[in-house]
Amino acid sequence: MRHSKTVLTVRQITLFGMLAALTFGAKVVMAALPNIEPVSLMVMVFGAVFGWKGLFPTYVYVMAEILFYGLGTWNVNYLYIWAVLLAAAVLLRRMDQPLGWAILSGAFGLLFGALCMPVDAVIGGWGYAAAKWVSGIPYDLAHCVGNFVIALLLFAPIRGLTRKMYGKMID
Repeated sequence: MRHSKTVLTVRQITLFGMLAALTFGAKVVMAALPNIEPVSLMVMVFGAVFGWKGLFPTYVYVMAEILFYGLGTWNVNYLYIWAVLLAAAVLLRRMDQPLGWAILSGAFGLLFGALCMPVDAVIGGWGYAAAKWVSGIPYDLAHCVGNFVIALLLFAPIRGLTRKMYGKMID
């Protein structure tokens, strides 16, 4: 039976839910490390393997964040920031070099605070947003380094494993 590219099968929904839960669980396990997280890696994998369908596991993850931690301004940021990274991954999905993915992930970590500025500006104005961004640069640097190392080491094997799981579901 042929499936439309826009329709999700039960197997895909199950896989996406499991991957979102795995992403959330991995983030919780790594929470003691400031701005060292697996979410950027997984969102890139979602975009590289699933294309735009990667929005599904990404936003199931965001829903898990909201349910577990409650609603906060960071949730508003997550509504668009992860889509930015996913879009970059979709556009670069044919890239095979782990170093390229590590650079993308590192750059995303470095820019994370800047990407949060629009929400911060709504809350307290552009002066507040700029001050918050500048004061968070040390965390963005840690985020950059952590994302770079995690993607360099894990992107290729996780993408390969995810491709195998997904390929078995759509064959």
